[in-house]
Formats: sequence, structure tokens, C-alpha cells
Amino acid sequence: MPIQKFSKEKQATGNFNYGEILENKPIGFPQDGGELKPYSNLFYWAHAWAPDKDSTIGLHPHRGFEICSFVLKGEIEHYDTLLDKWITLSEGDVQVIKAGKGISHSEKLKSGSEIFQIWFDPDISKTISKPASYSDYKLESFPLSRKEKSSVLTIKGKGSPFKMESEGIEIYEINYDDGFHEINLNSELVYSFFIKKGTLTHENQKLARGTFLKIDKESKLNFESKNGLEIFKIISPLRTSYSTYYERFN
Repeated sequence: MPIQKFSKEKQATGNFNYGEILENKPIGFPQDGGELKPYSNLFYWAHAWAPDKDSTIGLHPHRGFEICSFVLKGEIEHYDTLLDKWITLSEGDVQVIKAGKGISHSEKLKSGSEIFQIWFDPDISKTISKPASYSDYKLESFPLSRKEKSSVLTIKGKGSPFKMESEGIEIYEINYDDGFHEINLNSELVYSFFIKKGTLTHENQKLARGTFLKIDKESKLNFESKNGLEIFKIISPLRTSYSTYYERFN
């Protein structure tokens, strides 16, 4: 099935601190439920928000994965055992934790804030023996360009300083003008779309905010955008050059 669509109701859910932080998970952990399992070198994808008050996720460990947090709204604070200090990240900023041999971290979501936290698999069989590292990137460091009927913020790709070990990853935020669009795709890649705002209509099906699309083995995508459509887009390999964590252990 080359184009798969997952409404919020089809995604896994979660929460922290008795509902102070809520989550929808387009790609949950295997035990979370939800219809979509890890693919390509995307292992986990959570949309998390703090609806009413500041709330902190306590110190917890990671190994091997590249863990990226994208601040969609508001402000978060991050602490890890490598830097041993709290760092503030604002809307549009991005952090990447290369967990390597091991690192523990904690994060505070300020009231009204939203983030994506996405785990990438950079070939854990190799990264598990490397020292951990941390980097953050400010919104103003990402190039913004205007293309036909859209504006494109390049988070990971040409002209961006954002560095990762996970192979073949490109990341964009795209604002589409209202109207009809036809975009070219590479059938050898996987495209992951999250609708941040507005509506996308594909084959007479209207898709709302929070809907997630996984697209592969397609050369074109035709859709209509309305209400200021904003898409968070990740491009990843159809097949990685290594066995991913999910492939090895599932």
C-alpha cells in the first residue's frame, strides 16, 4: 500500500505525569499499539504537548539512537548528563541527542508548548560503542526558500547546518498556498508527512491536522490544500544499507 493515512484515532497515545503531558504517536513503540510500526530508519515519532501547566519528564537513559526534538510551539527546557546544565529551546529550534554508549536526559515542556520527538536509527550496532553527544540548532540557522506555491524551511538538507549519522534523512517544514498541487516523488524513498495545520485533500478524502501519511513507491502526489496547509516532512531510505534495530529484534 504505497500511500497510507493515519488519523489521530489510528495512532498510539500516551501521557506523562497523570496527563500533564499528552502524546499522539504516529510511530509508537511496539508495545504502544497504533497501526503503524517502525520503518526505514524511523523508529519512533511522538507529538507531545503540555495543555495546562509546565511539566517535567524526569531523568531517563538512552543508548544508540539519534533522538531529535523539534519545538513546534512555545518553549522547552532540556537537561542531560553530558552537558550537566539546563538549556532552553524555543519555537522552531531543534536538538539532537546522539545517545551512543549512553546518556540520561530530562525535559520540561512549558504550558502550551508542543514538540515532536523522533528517534532515528543510525545503525545502532555501530553507534552503541561511540561516545554520546548533544547539539542544538536555532530556527534562524535553517534556510527558508520560496518555491512555486509553497514556502520551504530546510531543517535537514542542503544549506542547513543540522548534522546526523542516520543515513539519507531530509527534513522540511512546508507551507502550501491554498489550491491544487502536484509534487514529484522518488519511488526509491519513503516520505513521511505530518499535517501541522490546515487540510489536505487526497482522492476526495479530507485529512485534518494531526493526520500522518506514509508514502513509498510513488512518483507523484496530487492533493488540494486549504486553510494554510503546513506539512512537516521527512524523507528517508526505502531500504537502509544496514539492518535496523526493528528488523533485528522483531
